[in-house]
Amino acid sequence: MRHRYGSHFHQFADLLQPSEGSGPFPVAVVLHGGFWREQHSLDLTDDLARDLARRGWAAWNVEYRRVGEVSEGGYPTTLEDVAAAIDALAELDAPLGLDRVVAIGHSAGGQLALWAAARPDAAVRLAGVVSQAGVHDLREADRLDLGEGATAAFMGGHADDRPAAYADASPIERVPIGVPALLVHGEADERVPASMSSSYAEAARGAGDEVDVALRPGEDHFVHLDPGCGAWGDAVGWLERFA
Repeated sequence: MRHRYGSHFHQFADLLQPSEGSGPFPVAVVLHGGFWREQHSLDLTDDLARDLARRGWAAWNVEYRRVGEVSEGGYPTTLEDVAAAIDALAELDAPLGLDRVVAIGHSAGGQLALWAAARPDAAVRLAGVVSQAGVHDLREADRLDLGEGATAAFMGGHADDRPAAYADASPIERVPIGVPALLVHGEADERVPASMSSSYAEAARGAGDEVDVALRPGEDHFVHLDPGCGAWGDAVGWLERFA
């Protein structure tokens, strides 16, 4: 069922609930990627959300304002939307276990998920995070020109010109986030290098966070969107601790 969490037409999320059981269900906030660009939508993660519901989770598949003339997103608007969408869970008339809310994000969605976990003022707190091939270091993403200028477009400028904004939005600069995280990354990823996960894990562990890393030999950036793949198996297996 589709719900709105704001007045903009891209401020909505789809709630998928298990067909069996009465709840309260653990909740997975699903955050799609696409380098924050408006041409990529929550359709990317529909299959993952449906699989989570089959596994007994309530899946909250979130759309948010993204970079582009129509969607009018970018920093900080996109982050504000993700925060509002997660907090809106508390207002839904549904049997949700709000003490068991996790976030799962792919690519740019991984950045959003880890950022959301570090929010000090959250109305709905995250209990854990799974980042799938996430963009965990925005300064490095800008330096490497990932997505052909995607980070600078999202942040409204390059890292050297907007240091405070990058410090606010980049997950590696917000550790410790205070909740356990799993980073799943294909070693053959040419869109977001696996070093993004290795570097984040080192920094987060050094700050006292619990971080697990699953590096997938020979796998690319998009394998994570297939609920039949081993990378997704790593994710849902790790999430069983919250179910």
